[in-house]
Amino acid sequence: MASFRFFPFSFSQPSVPKPPRSTSSSRLSVSAVAVTVTVGGAAIVASRNPSVFSSHRSSPLTWGSIALADPSSGSTVVEPKTGFSFPATIGDSMRLLGVGLRRKSVLGLKNIDVYAFGMYADCDDVKKLVGEKYGNLPASELRGNKAFIDDLMEADIKMTIRLQIVYGKLNIRSVRSAFRDSVGNRLKKFGGLDNDELLQSFTSLFKDEYKIPRSSTIDMTQEPGHVLNVAIEGNQVGSVKSKLLCRSILDLYIGEEPFDKNAREDFLNNVASIAVDDKAAHEIQK
Repeated sequence: MASFRFFPFSFSQPSVPKPPRSTSSSRLSVSAVAVTVTVGGAAIVASRNPSVFSSHRSSPLTWGSIALADPSSGSTVVEPKTGFSFPATIGDSMRLLGVGLRRKSVLGLKNIDVYAFGMYADCDDVKKLVGEKYGNLPASELRGNKAFIDDLMEADIKMTIRLQIVYGKLNIRSVRSAFRDSVGNRLKKFGGLDNDELLQSFTSLFKDEYKIPRSSTIDMTQEPGHVLNVAIEGNQVGSVKSKLLCRSILDLYIGEEPFDKNAREDFLNNVASIAVDDKAAHEIQK
């Protein structure tokens, strides 16, 4: 069983933060259904999003001294624009490294909050990647290093992207259609034009029979061997083995044109913090 080190993760702060609304963290499942993309273990950083680390009762901690709580305490992190909360850890080694919001413009007139999302990664997998190729780089250079970000999305790291539905009128057909467009564009970007069958194998997992009311979850998790598992409300609905598909989905959240830029920056800052902490620990042991 992997052991946890407590990293001082940070989140970005919006200009006009909304007070969090209490939500039941029990609805957050560990599976791949709250569109959580698990692609390796990682932790969270607090910079510009005023995501709040809270206890199981969602009592906010003092801003400016945000530290990841004991994984056994049931701590959660709140996405500030929606008030939706995410567990700080999933399983033994998956740590929350960033939270964000997917917004969609309707006819160029109105923005709809579609879903909040949390990005998790396996800390041990992240440390291994950094140690093997980027052990000599300081955290400041890791954060903006394109080669490192590309390697992070290509590596066989366990990671999860968890989605929590915000828009109450959203149905599974809309989710399927949205992924057909966004993931389809990324498949073309990274793999060329002939990937219709791969895209169909992914979108077909989102069947009409599944209901996704407000606050329901979708987890997308990259397991070892680049196997993408999808779970809805904690129930696994299927999996697809494809490195190209895993990278394409990750690119939506941590690529060059992410759904939420602040969430991406928080994620990368926290990954860098894991690397720095690990290097410091090794220096102390010498």
